[in-house]
Formats: sequence, structure tokens, C-alpha cells
Amino acid sequence: MAEEKVRFQMRIDPDTDRKIKAAMPLANCRSQNEFVETALRFYCDYLTAGDCTAVAPMYLSAIRGTVQDSENRVCRLLFKLAVEQDMVMNVLAAGMEIPDEQLKALRGRCVQNVKKTGGSVTLDDAVRYQNGGL
Repeated sequence: MAEEKVRFQMRIDPDTDRKIKAAMPLANCRSQNEFVETALRFYCDYLTAGDCTAVAPMYLSAIRGTVQDSENRVCRLLFKLAVEQDMVMNVLAAGMEIPDEQLKALRGRCVQNVKKTGGSVTLDDAVRYQNGGL
């Protein structure tokens, strides 16, 4: 059953009428009535948002797209970094004979170091530690 509609009569400026007709395809509306109703809903929602911090759906969609693109890029870069790190670890493991106990102790120290520095660990820090520095 079709939704009951209320008749709403109004007069608009000819320039506004031209703008509506030009914007209808952009809003994917089939009629002027549908366009005006969509625009009125949007404006009413905007006004009732209180402090008007509500983000328009088109902006929200654009922001989501940008965040998703950034997330995808970071994930690809992290994957590449993990591959490179795996290669380095395999090269080191092939050339070194490290006892399991020493490896476990090193892992614990490295976890603490990463936590302490917030992940800002440099090769210089590791060399300094290995040469007896703190």
C-alpha cells in the first residue's frame, strides 16, 4: 500500500526552478517533487542537529572513502614491511647459531624496549646495547 502524501503548495523563483531542474540528475531524483522533498528532509535534519555539527551524508561518504583508502595503503605497506623483515630474520638465522634461551631473553628485552620507546627503536640503539651500552 502506498504511503499517504500531504499536498504542499508553494511558489518559487524562476531561477530556483532552473537550479532544481539542473540538480535533479545529480541527486538521482526522477521528479521535482522528489527533489524538493529530499532537500527539505536534509535541511530539516541539518537544523534539528542542534549545534549543526552533523556531517552531510555526501561528506561522510567521502571521509569514509578517504579513510578506507588510507587504511588499505597502510595495510599494503605493513605487509611489504613484514615480508622484508622476514627476509632479514631468515638471513640472520641462517648465519647465526643462537641458543633458544638467549633468543627468549632477547625477545623479552626487545618487547620491553619497544613498549618503553613507543616503537621508536633504531639500529643505532641496538648496536649501542650490543656493545655494552644501555
